[in-house]
Amino acid sequence: MGFLSIDLAADEKNTTGMAVLEKGTTTFSVHSDREILEAAEKYRPELVGIDAPLSLPYGRKDISERNGRHFRECDLELRKLGIRFFPITIGGMRRLTRRGMKLKEMLEGRGYRVVEIFPGASFDLLGIERKHVVKANEFLGCKASNVHESDAAIGAYTLFLYSKGKAEFLSGKDGEILVPSPA
Repeated sequence: MGFLSIDLAADEKNTTGMAVLEKGTTTFSVHSDREILEAAEKYRPELVGIDAPLSLPYGRKDISERNGRHFRECDLELRKLGIRFFPITIGGMRRLTRRGMKLKEMLEGRGYRVVEIFPGASFDLLGIERKHVVKANEFLGCKASNVHESDAAIGAYTLFLYSKGKAEFLSGKDGEILVPSPA
């Protein structure tokens, strides 16, 4: 049993990076939800991490609703750690949130445990430069070919850390994000 990490793109026309961590880390790129679901069925992971918001800020019924609530409590916990992120209510983040929530529902419907991850936080907390494929590959011992795959690889590593008690959820009443335990 291993871990499957998805660096989800907001739209299927864009590249989604994926990583599977079993005995080593395998990275690859896909585009469609169908391809993502096929990968889950192929690898049968014990835990799936998705780099996309998987819940809405408390008080929002829909991502398109305009009510002034832009941050979830878990987002505010990221901010307390000094982690930079985009609010889920801006432009492309709305599409990413919609797709992420839909994909989570599809995966859970097939029996997988799905959690939200944020590779940017993992890179920051582990002291690795964000969006630097070569440094990520060196740290993770993998062969990611683009930033989407390296983000997925650090996500898979975060899932592995969680299985060893070295990652934790930043939680609130409206969601949670799994990150490496701060030093």
